Amino acid sequence: MYDLRPETPADMPEVEALLDLCFAPGRTALSSYRLREGVDPVGPLCLTLRNEFGVLVGAIRYWPVQIGGQPVLLLGPVAVHPTTQGEGLGGLLMRESLNRATGMGWSRVMLVGDLPYYQRFGFNKLEDVEMPPPTNPDRVLGIELVPGAWAGIRGTVERAIDPQAQSGPDAPRHSG
Repeated sequence: MYDLRPETPADMPEVEALLDLCFAPGRTALSSYRLREGVDPVGPLCLTLRNEFGVLVGAIRYWPVQIGGQPVLLLGPVAVHPTTQGEGLGGLLMRESLNRATGMGWSRVMLVGDLPYYQRFGFNKLEDVEMPPPTNPDRVLGIELVPGAWAGIRGTVERAIDPQAQSGPDAPRHSG
């Protein structure tokens, strides 16, 4: 039995320790981290997963970014403790958080990752979207939560400047 719930400030040290365990020591030097600096994550979508003993076994985070002035969710990082990898917990975090993002009114999500893994959730390579360097363009992936949401979206990914972005897009202001 697992307990899935939004991340709280009290969870942060454990989540950071899990991310350190799962990723290379230089993870914070990646371009996706520069897009997150000074920007609050999308709290309702940042989830933790604990086992029956209360041990953190997984976490996923989302951040608001923009491309061409349009709101986009940047997924990541997502991490599963090495002792529980292969049990479908990453898939559980992905599906649940994407469902919640849809419910909050977000229309598109992007990430930097391996297409063979993320394609099963509906992600595809984004041809006209550029992450700040150094990012391999083949790893820039996106999914439409609303059909046609990526149509016409092109350009460089930038930090979100909309202070309301953390609570979800406002449909009348954000079309497409």
